[in-house]
Amino acid sequence: MRAVSLHGPRDLRLEPYAEESEPGPGEIRIRVMAVGICGSDLHLYQEGQIGGLGDQEPFVPGHEFMGEVCEVGAYALDGVRLPLQLGDRVAVDPHLACGECEWCEAGHPNLCPRHDFIGLPPMHGALRETMIVPARACFHLTEDMTAGTGALLEPLGVALHAMDLTKARIGQSAVVLGCGPIGLMMVRLAALQGLHPIIAVDPLGWRIEQARLWGAHHGIVAPATEAIEKVMDATEGRGVDQVIEAAWAGSAVDAGVEMACPGARVTIIGIPRGHELQINHSTARRKGLTLAMVRRMKHVYPRAIALAQGPQPQVPLDDLISHTYSLEEASTAFEQNSAYLDHALKFVIHPQR
Repeated sequence: MRAVSLHGPRDLRLEPYAEESEPGPGEIRIRVMAVGICGSDLHLYQEGQIGGLGDQEPFVPGHEFMGEVCEVGAYALDGVRLPLQLGDRVAVDPHLACGECEWCEAGHPNLCPRHDFIGLPPMHGALRETMIVPARACFHLTEDMTAGTGALLEPLGVALHAMDLTKARIGQSAVVLGCGPIGLMMVRLAALQGLHPIIAVDPLGWRIEQARLWGAHHGIVAPATEAIEKVMDATEGRGVDQVIEAAWAGSAVDAGVEMACPGARVTIIGIPRGHELQINHSTARRKGLTLAMVRRMKHVYPRAIALAQGPQPQVPLDDLISHTYSLEEASTAFEQNSAYLDHALKFVIHPQR
């Protein structure tokens, strides 16, 4: 078997990888069919670490993925307790909570301190030809779903959890800062939620074009720090009820605080390059803002599948896939994604090509 391993910053190599032994009880083996490249993958690629994780080399990245079941262990039931069979196509939730701790028992598995996460050190990810995964982390795909859509259910799950945290109400105004794949999903979910107006902000024009197609009423081609005045103009000086930060955090959060109206909610999805988050405390305090930090997702895969299925899906995930690659081209894919190749939205690697 082959896998793509990260040996250090910007050093990806396709090399032989020992196939795991047969799946045990509650496990399956899948042929990995599609793997999306995420912003956190780019952090790992560019810097060799993310959030203090990354000392393990070589390391196989990839946590947005789907596959086809090719071997089934005993008692292999999926995330909604349905049996898995050979040939089933499944999306996989990479977050593996313990299921027994205080936070899991309280219904917050995304906050489990004893979790494992496929694709973040030390647990190798999906950029390989086959892998064994827990059956409980799998969710059946409908027949009309492409492999790319199956891989993008993971970021859609994060976006759904983030939208839940906004506690948004119909008719509220919103700004989405950063229109990468998750930011664009937030624009689409905000439109489905009935928010108005929705203002999309991103320095890349083609992302703003897609944001308009997905429901944004205003598009601002600029970094968040340079868009404050335009957002205030678009809201006649009031500011927005919902600030949704989907860039790489940092200065975008502080800009969002300036765009927020009194009593607004600021939902932070992005992961910064460093470990600090800095905002103007006086502004945030005087406005009485609520800050919500997004930590992965809860049990949202069934909802994500419902939104992405059918001939006219409410969230047409395939529209986001701008570039596809084979496993042999993985290094090129990561480098071009890091360079924000012209009209780049979502990059997907297909290990079986």
